[in-house]
Amino acid sequence: MPRFYCDTPLAAGLTIALPDAVAHHLHVLRLLPGAQLRLFNGDGAEYVAQLDSVDKRRASASIKAQVARDVELPYAITLAQALPEGSKMDWIIEKAVEVGVAAIAPLAAQRCVLRLTGERADKRRAHWQAVVVAASEQCGRNRLAQVGAIDDIRHWTGQQGLHKRVLLSPRGEQSLAAWARHQPPQALSLMVGPEGGFTEQEEEAALANGALALSMGPRILRTETAGIAAVAALGALWGGM
Repeated sequence: MPRFYCDTPLAAGLTIALPDAVAHHLHVLRLLPGAQLRLFNGDGAEYVAQLDSVDKRRASASIKAQVARDVELPYAITLAQALPEGSKMDWIIEKAVEVGVAAIAPLAAQRCVLRLTGERADKRRAHWQAVVVAASEQCGRNRLAQVGAIDDIRHWTGQQGLHKRVLLSPRGEQSLAAWARHQPPQALSLMVGPEGGFTEQEEEAALANGALALSMGPRILRTETAGIAAVAALGALWGGM
């Protein structure tokens, strides 16, 4: 059954106009009135709907029922990802959504090749949030992970009141898996460096502000692999996968 995000109030009994992008997708799929759809708006529920009308630019649907379906991790994981080069961030965000992260915090670090500020940063953030929507449609999540504004790593690590922060580093004396085996499931922020890693000064600043340095084991993982592997490892140990 096709599944789409609709940024509008949804409830059983409503007839709604579907977003233009959804109408276009339905037209491409050649779905006809009477087809069954699944809709969600990020409130945590899913809605079964029937397509009433569709053409190239417009479509409407009647919502028949609300379905309680919770597929979220039982603990909130924030992926604090230093900006990688090229389009790697799109892939990282897509996979992070699939494995269940609740938020993505893009970080500007000294060794980042990609530099984004001002309007370019705002446009890229909006694009990344659209990647979250598409990934959520595909993987069945009914809540949207939120992409934060790009922040300097020193400012981000200096904030108070954040979740426990884990700095993924080859210099960590204990692995994430070994640490997690003796910890209860809990909210975490996982910090992942860019292609060249965080600098020694950045790591020291993070540790001074309460971060815990842990490794991903004996192999060095790429920036686009480390965070996803870490969330999957926590899911295997703490449940929710």
